[in-house]
Amino acid sequence: MATTSPKRTGWTTRDIPDQSGRTAVVTGANSGIGLVTARELARRGARVVLACRSEARGKEAEELVRQQVPGADAEFRPLDLADLASVRRFAESYESATLDLLINNAGVMALPYGKTADGFETQFGVNHLGHFALTGLLLAKLLNTPGARVVTVSSGMHAIADIDMDDLNSERRYRRWVAYGRSKTANLLFVHELARRLGAAGSDVVSAAAHPGYAATNLQGASARMEGRRTAVRLAELGNRLIAQPAEAGALPTLYAATAPDVRPDSFTGPRIQGLRGAPAPSRRAGRTRDDATAERLWTASEQLTGVVYEALRR
Repeated sequence: MATTSPKRTGWTTRDIPDQSGRTAVVTGANSGIGLVTARELARRGARVVLACRSEARGKEAEELVRQQVPGADAEFRPLDLADLASVRRFAESYESATLDLLINNAGVMALPYGKTADGFETQFGVNHLGHFALTGLLLAKLLNTPGARVVTVSSGMHAIADIDMDDLNSERRYRRWVAYGRSKTANLLFVHELARRLGAAGSDVVSAAAHPGYAATNLQGASARMEGRRTAVRLAELGNRLIAQPAEAGALPTLYAATAPDVRPDSFTGPRIQGLRGAPAPSRRAGRTRDDATAERLWTASEQLTGVVYEALRR
């Protein structure tokens, strides 16, 4: 189905084109906008792989998609973005030679300081490095698929912090929200550099970014629950009820970036109303997230840290 710019229309899930014959991998698909994204792609006929850390929650999400979309082709597969060995196992288990959609959705937000299995600061490791590695390991399948897309979910909160190339793991000083902002800036720099390298290679694979605005998900209270801060948990729940838009609305920018025919490489789609809620629309992003020199430095560092080299896109 043809659509016009999301800025001029109230784009909804009804506008998602037919996805029959296409396969989508959605990370973090066990809840929130990831689950909605997987469900709506399945509703339009896509085969959906729900890539989730928890086997129990992943299988529950698979069953829920099947219940809500009779006949859905949905499958859970384990993926822990905080463990590069798990990322490699997931990529090796994906046997098809093609992949139409890779939705880099999973993420963590404002956690206490911690490290991944490979020793990276958790937010940088999960939100950026895990997805960088996953995309690189699936790159050949994406390049082998006409019209493939990679959609990476960032956040409007990228604006609060620039990437620090001299302290990627926040070892000098850790401030949870600054680290989160840096990880989301890293997402956008990755989208930019991936789009640039794909274009230089003559590929039609689209690398685009999206953000959900303020959507009610389990991210808001995750840190407080981990630390037993009950008041903070209640405040997060109250904000979700009174201010946030539902996950169904928060998933629209991702679904738009994944399926609308007029999506351009390195675009950034978010909610129309002040970047917080409403139908998908082009979203503001900090100019530094399109800085070629920084994007290339981060790319090189990410290849070195993960050991995943994008050979097909080497310059």
